[in-house]
Amino acid sequence: MKDLDAEALCRQLAEQIRPHVGPATALVGIYTGGLWLAERLHAELGIAQPLGAIDVSFYRDDYASKGLHASPKKTEIPFDVDGAHVILVDDVLYTGRTTRAALNELFDFGRPARVELAVLVDRGGRELPVAARYCAHTLSVPLAREQNLELQRDQAGHLGLELTRRA
Repeated sequence: MKDLDAEALCRQLAEQIRPHVGPATALVGIYTGGLWLAERLHAELGIAQPLGAIDVSFYRDDYASKGLHASPKKTEIPFDVDGAHVILVDDVLYTGRTTRAALNELFDFGRPARVELAVLVDRGGRELPVAARYCAHTLSVPLAREQNLELQRDQAGHLGLELTRRA
């Protein structure tokens, strides 16, 4: 979306999270846009724990109807999840199904002390009772089901939000 500055929203999100970062805080980005955002936040916030990455492809409840994503990625959680303060990072919060899948997969790695959700944009349209603890922007008018809001990253690493239509 042209009127939303993803770079400014990323900085705003970092400032929301900063007061809550401690030694046990770890970030886990959800592929793809969430991981790009988590990489930025990890560097900006100076988090000591290594960055984690999660692909929820096999944990989605709509896996049977949608099939496997064209290029599933490897989930990497390079820190001890037990007792950690984990912040799951995603670009856009919509139905809540991706977050639910990420939580299911995360708990396969251990039992964190606390899990919070950070998103760049909440587009509305929830199907599950999921809310972000940290959110840079909430759309005032929810998008239609056939619209998709995605975080994009150019060759130089600059972030932008793009509104597309589903086929």
